[in-house]
Amino acid sequence: QVQLVESGGGLVQAGDSLRLSCVASGHTFRNHAMGWFRQAPGKEREFVAAIGWSGGMIYYADSVKGRFTISKEHSKNTVHLRMNSLKHEDTAVYYCAAEYTDYAPPLKADEYHYWGQGTQVTVSS
Repeated sequence: QVQLVESGGGLVQAGDSLRLSCVASGHTFRNHAMGWFRQAPGKEREFVAAIGWSGGMIYYADSVKGRFTISKEHSKNTVHLRMNSLKHEDTAVYYCAAEYTDYAPPLKADEYHYWGQGTQVTVSS
């Protein structure tokens, strides 16, 4: 069992930056791929970024490529999502997810077993 707790959300202006963090506990963090997803009101949960268990395989949604950076800090069982040049359309609840896998990190929400409670990011235009 893996427990995930996100933090770092907030209210910012367009063009600002935020760093989200997700702390994992309860299982061997190293064996898990990690993903970030987001869900805006009235919309489906969508993929944002994912990183493989070793940190060597990284994927981004086209909408955030070049602005967001995902990273893993093994010593602290933490995955980060650095978000730069935020836009109003980035407003959503951001969720951290984990999945035990030796292969490439999943890019679909239904392929992750473990989820955090979410953290709200609001970008004013």
